[in-house]
This record gives sequence, C-alpha cells and structure tokens, in this order.
Amino acid sequence: MFILRHGETQWNVEGRMQGSLDSPLTARGRSQAERQGEILRRAGAAGLPVYSSPQGRALETVRLALPACMPVIDSRLAEVALGGWQGLSVAEILRADPDAGAHPASFLWKFNAPGGERLEVVLARIAGFLAEAPVDAIVVTHGVTSQLMRGLLLGLAPDETERLTDRQGIVHCCRDGREQLLEA
Repeated sequence: MFILRHGETQWNVEGRMQGSLDSPLTARGRSQAERQGEILRRAGAAGLPVYSSPQGRALETVRLALPACMPVIDSRLAEVALGGWQGLSVAEILRADPDAGAHPASFLWKFNAPGGERLEVVLARIAGFLAEAPVDAIVVTHGVTSQLMRGLLLGLAPDETERLTDRQGIVHCCRDGREQLLEA
C-alpha cells in the first residue's frame, strides 16, 4: 500500500490545526504533490486503485499527483476532527487551555480537543478502511491519519506511531509489516 500525505497547505505554513477544515495547497505543496506522482510512477504503482480523503487538500494532491485518475473518495481517510481547536495555532490552543498537553513531538494530545474525535473512533474508522481496501492501492490522506494507518499496518501501538514521520512530498510504501520511505 502506497500512502501519501497531502501537499503543504497555507495553514501548515502558519502552524494552524486544520482537522476537518481546509486551506489551499501552497506552491510548494503543489510541487510536492507532483513529485509524489513521479515517485509513484517510478515505483510501478501506475494502474493501482486510488483512495482519497474527501477533504480538498487531499483531493488537490490526487489531481496533481495522478491527473488521469478518478479516486474512490472515502470519508474514513479524513483527518482527525479537532473540534474547537480547528483553525487555531498550538500557541492559541495553549493560551486558551494551558493543560491541553500540546507537544510538537507528539500528536496524541490532539485527541483531547473539545468536541473533537477520540483516538478509539479514528482507529476504528481507519481499521474499517484497511479491512475493505485492497493491499495494493494508493491512499491519499493526512498527517495524523497516515501515522495511525501505517501504525496499524506495521502492528504498532498508538503511542509507538508517534515515531513515524508525517512529512509531505514523500510516499510511504507499507508491505508485509514493513515500511519504506520513497523520495524523489
């Protein structure tokens, strides 16, 4: 399974939490998406089914990386909903709630967002997707969703998935319980 995080967005640059909201890809993000398409072609992924989050930043990444493809849109691939924290920066979240536990090296604190999704719910929807999706596929999703998905494929506990990278502009290939980073 080839797993891509969407290209860089304006809110990524600003350090804002997107969650269920969207912001447009930057010029760099569009270039990253095109590069991901090149990586996929070199890896021999042409012709595989493509699944995408319904969020605009993921769909734009698909359009740029795989312009001839019609992805299957699956809401289970959406980013974790961050409730009242969506649109805020980490600094703004911590000003409003000093006990939020925000730590830049971790993503598990995001599951404490007021009105947001909880870890168990997100894991269940990702596991449901993986149970139905073909092993040989391309998946375009988001940072936290990608980390949790790859963690499930690699047999990691949720706290162990924090060590997985969520960089943009690369492709993760998960096969037989192993992960390989594919870069340009």
